[in-house]
Amino acid sequence: MIHVLSDQLASQIAAGEVVERPSSVVKELVENSIDAGATAITIEVRGGGRQLIQVADNGSGIDAGEVETAFLRHATSKLNTADDLHAIRTLGFRGEALAAIAAVSQVTVVSRAREATVGTRLVLDGGHIMTRETIGAPMGTVIAVENLFYNVPARLKFLKSVTTEKRLIDEFVTRYALAYPGIRFRLSHDNRITFQTTGNGETADVLLAVYGPETVRQLIAIPADEVDERRVGVRGYVSDPALNWANRNHIQLFVNGRAVRDNRLTFAVVQAYHTLLPVGRFPLGLLFLDVPVEDVDVNVHPAKVEVRFRDEGTMFSAVQREVRAALLGTTPGRAAGGWPTGDSLGGWSSWGGRPSFAPREDDDDRPASQLDIPWQLRPPAPDDAPAALEDDDAGPEPAATAPGAPPPPLIPHESRLPIMRVIGQVGAAYIIAEGPEGLYLIDQHAAHERVLFEQLLAQWRQRRVAAQGLVAPATVYLPPSQAALVEEHADLLAGLGFEIEPFGPGAFQVRAVPALLGRTDPATALMAVVSDLENEAAPLGAQLEAQVIKRVCKSAAVKAGQTLSRDEMEALIAQLETCATPHTCPHGRPTLIHISAAQLARQFGRT
Repeated sequence: MIHVLSDQLASQIAAGEVVERPSSVVKELVENSIDAGATAITIEVRGGGRQLIQVADNGSGIDAGEVETAFLRHATSKLNTADDLHAIRTLGFRGEALAAIAAVSQVTVVSRAREATVGTRLVLDGGHIMTRETIGAPMGTVIAVENLFYNVPARLKFLKSVTTEKRLIDEFVTRYALAYPGIRFRLSHDNRITFQTTGNGETADVLLAVYGPETVRQLIAIPADEVDERRVGVRGYVSDPALNWANRNHIQLFVNGRAVRDNRLTFAVVQAYHTLLPVGRFPLGLLFLDVPVEDVDVNVHPAKVEVRFRDEGTMFSAVQREVRAALLGTTPGRAAGGWPTGDSLGGWSSWGGRPSFAPREDDDDRPASQLDIPWQLRPPAPDDAPAALEDDDAGPEPAATAPGAPPPPLIPHESRLPIMRVIGQVGAAYIIAEGPEGLYLIDQHAAHERVLFEQLLAQWRQRRVAAQGLVAPATVYLPPSQAALVEEHADLLAGLGFEIEPFGPGAFQVRAVPALLGRTDPATALMAVVSDLENEAAPLGAQLEAQVIKRVCKSAAVKAGQTLSRDEMEALIAQLETCATPHTCPHGRPTLIHISAAQLARQFGRT
């Protein structure tokens, strides 16, 4: 039988489009505060947003006679006619957010309009008004959302861990703090301040609070040029190619002050780095696009994070052109030596100079003179070799063979390697060895990764990973979302030999690292591990452990370009021969190729 849903059920269903998780509530409330002209916004969160989300601002407030109306579906002060949809200048406009939030939580709102002498306090439970009273209150609005999804248990059970939800909230708040540096933001989790800005209008100050000084030193400013005949303005910051990440999450786009997701424009940023980044690495980008409101449609999805442009080609070209120009030094934002000057970051001249670290994936190609990686090859103890190991992450596929080229020689299918005799080293990257069946070319970096991976994984399983203390602790600055990852995986990192202590909002002191990384920059090591943790959306526990171990081993393994002595080459091959899976590195690349005696004979025309 067909029937009309009740208003309560319809509101709960509609809430699913707007309120997906606690960060959605924070987003809607903060956007309302920005639209209200607030210059200070305070966000308090408890239990990852399940228990409490409270947003307080000093904006224009809500008139006493309109407080109840604000929580009705499709009630808004930002639209009057259908024509207004073609020129939306506010972050909110659909009139759905407050009603959706109230339908799935218990809400208390206290608000006083600018002209009023007293405020109004309204309490709602599941969208139903419970109490209303007049109280004294400062100008502005405070909305407290408690027990989110208490009446929608199906939605509640699909929320992620408290730490994950906190991280998503951190990502949103820092994103809007960067877009609105003139607003003073303060975010606290469980009564502990985790992020705050001054609201002085300087984007450089917010960048420093979000990313820390080491990352900010590597940013290149894209200055705000006059909008040309294309009517598109592009400004912001992008990272020097030396600073790169394993995913696109650090490319943030804003259109007329609204945080948006647009795969095409994200690709334009990545394309601007063509030939400047290793394969599989992505830059940091913070881009503000100024577009005529009539040329962009923000009424695409209830969450308002997707937009459509009247001329997508023009937008793509503008973003790619400006980012590429900044990278190539054709804009004032880049110094002649290739690194940002103080002027490019709002006068922070003390930030000049090349940074001490940056997460990279292309260390294999760095010459030995630029490396400070320990070369440690020790005979494994009898109980070091695990009985059976599996690669939890197949990693990237090997490079495809060029059309028309002969296929690469295959290695034997036996799980163990034959006894080999070292002949020499070629290109400071490959070891030449002789075996019973011919020649073997061994990738020294991949082979050492495999050896270290099996040793470290065995130690991890036996809970006896060796750590090396630092003479002086190293301070690492991380964005709030990455800082939450460090806190979430503290036990895992400690089990691998990292001794890390909080050192203020977004800052940590590293006091010990795995012994394998004893001579590496501890900040580099930790940032690389956190980058991999961030790239794992929802890994299983064992997979996550293996992923972190792979990263540690990649950092510690000998690199291409490093000349090895005969003793070192023999020690490496001897340990590779004892590995359970010697033919590939932990990421799936081959450690060696085999050239049989028969193949050599054919090449020399002896058959």
